[in-house]
Amino acid sequence: VQLQASGGGLVHSGDSLRLSCASSGRTLSHCAVGWFRQHPGQEREFVAAISRIGLHKYYADSVKGRFTISRDNAKNTLYLQMNSLKPEDSAVYYCAADFALSKGSSYVPKQKDAYDYWGQGTQVTVSS
Repeated sequence: VQLQASGGGLVHSGDSLRLSCASSGRTLSHCAVGWFRQHPGQEREFVAAISRIGLHKYYADSVKGRFTISRDNAKNTLYLQMNSLKPEDSAVYYCAADFALSKGSSYVPKQKDAYDYWGQGTQVTVSS
């Protein structure tokens, strides 16, 4: 699976952005997928994840109620709708995929070590 993240940019506090992650190669519907972010000098942290067919989702507490993860398996694309952005949301955002055919349709991985494939990252900067 090759993943290509896009949609980052510079916005003001309170604005919205939608990140996209397009995949090629292995069918994305075989994978649970997620978003992580990394602040400068810090570890990559979990943001949100969604199960293979999209019925199960999990969010970090810091983004719950503001961010929405979704997927379109027909388009092999993952999304992250980010609303009410805050300066502390500024980071490089990465999409990731975990090949999960054997792990059940409700599987939602939250640990970065669970993921097999990573996109290149897209920068989100939120000014106050």
